[in-house]
Amino acid sequence: MQTYLEACKEAVNAFLARLFEPTGLHARLKEAMNYSLMADGKRLRPALVIATAETFGVPRDRVLPAAAAVELIHCYSLIHDDLPCMDDDDLRRGQPTNHVVFGEAMALLAGDALLTEAFHLLARPLEGVPAERQLAMIRTLASRAGVDGMVGGQAVDIERTGGQGTLQDVEFIHLHKTARLIQACVEIGGYFADLDDQVRWALSCYGECLGLAFQMIDDVLDVTASTEQLGKTAGKDVEEGKLTYPRFVGVEKTRQMARDVIRRGEQALAEVGVRSEPLKALQALIVERDR
Repeated sequence: MQTYLEACKEAVNAFLARLFEPTGLHARLKEAMNYSLMADGKRLRPALVIATAETFGVPRDRVLPAAAAVELIHCYSLIHDDLPCMDDDDLRRGQPTNHVVFGEAMALLAGDALLTEAFHLLARPLEGVPAERQLAMIRTLASRAGVDGMVGGQAVDIERTGGQGTLQDVEFIHLHKTARLIQACVEIGGYFADLDDQVRWALSCYGECLGLAFQMIDDVLDVTASTEQLGKTAGKDVEEGKLTYPRFVGVEKTRQMARDVIRRGEQALAEVGVRSEPLKALQALIVERDR
């Protein structure tokens, strides 16, 4: 699986590196965009788009624009998440955060630009994809990343930080802030193929479960891993009083919950006969990761 992810990462990085040449009067903006975009991330989300499309026989090179669009959204969210008015962090992917290097205003604009360019990229004609399915990709990304998805989850996270909450609040935050964008990756990858509604539902369920498990393990790692391992400041969730699964049920119970939700996603694919070694291996990778 690591070999597969590295191959996806290499292809995605090569595509991303060609997008924003830092020229013109706004070269500094593009430098700020590239600084975060080309940092050493896992590229899990674009790999999910690729792995899903490849499950149904779609060549990788045709999937790269959509995979890159998702990564632009993810990167913008990290830049904004690190700003002083949000989580106020100074380390991301093992390097100083964008606003530390470029200032708050330019970091904010870099995030704005990445968000906008994601839809610019996804709206370009995609080889072999009918217009109605490409439009569905755009709608999916907007929905999963917007007010009823990632941004909505972030808003509730901010409101609840340092205060009281329930386990249901935790699930809402994690489902929207993290899981929805990961779910979108699988859904978008599926739109490269002509699939029936049952298969699309199963892919959506798999993606949601994978996203929830990812955030559960993220919560665990914030407690158990070091800053060097994570590439970002460890222990911030506890320090800031964020609502997390370990806070309510403990570390080991959270790990078990992650394994349970992964099995739910695995079962959804099995019920419609979808077999994919990359998608199955990604489930194991999510639960067992240490960063």
